[in-house]
Amino acid sequence: MMSHTSEKPFSCSECGKCFTASGSLKTHMRCHTGEKPFSCAECGKCFTLSGNLKTHMRCHTGEKPFSCSECGNCFAQNEHLKTHMRCHTGEKPFSCSECGKYFTASRNLKTHMRCHTGEKPFSCSECGNCFAQNEHLKTHMRCHTGEKPFSCSECGKCFTLSGHLKTHMRCHTGEKPFSCSECGKYFSQKGNLNKHMQCH
Repeated sequence: MMSHTSEKPFSCSECGKCFTASGSLKTHMRCHTGEKPFSCAECGKCFTLSGNLKTHMRCHTGEKPFSCSECGNCFAQNEHLKTHMRCHTGEKPFSCSECGKYFTASRNLKTHMRCHTGEKPFSCSECGNCFAQNEHLKTHMRCHTGEKPFSCSECGKCFTLSGHLKTHMRCHTGEKPFSCSECGKYFSQKGNLNKHMQCH
């Protein structure tokens, strides 16, 4: 009868939210108590819902049951697939209230907002320099560790940044993408073009 009448006799004593079944109320109460009864046997991380634990387990098993119908990429979570699909549809539902720029994912908007707020939550444990993005901190850390993960397939020279490797590769390919608007001379690096422009 409850399902037909939409009666919700079970109410939360904390916030007043009502539920049809006592089990639903019991599950809801965990958001107030902080109880997380479902734990991962692999890493010990705890969860409020069994479904969340099931989703989490995929990071250990490598299971990716959600696949993109456009390109075949697979994802562990349906939400990740939905976000991915926007790169095919062009949808950008998240907009910046400051400059109006649009983004496909809320996390990208959150990161972008730091250029307006000046927030830099990622700090270097070695020198204290702060960064707006974790990726920028990871790149910075290489100046302390000496790590050079990008190597040239032609001569084996290694670089800290992928951009530096890309620039270096031009000495092997002979590519000169920067041209002088005055005399038409070509250069492999933008810095060399800028120096050249001074003669004009």
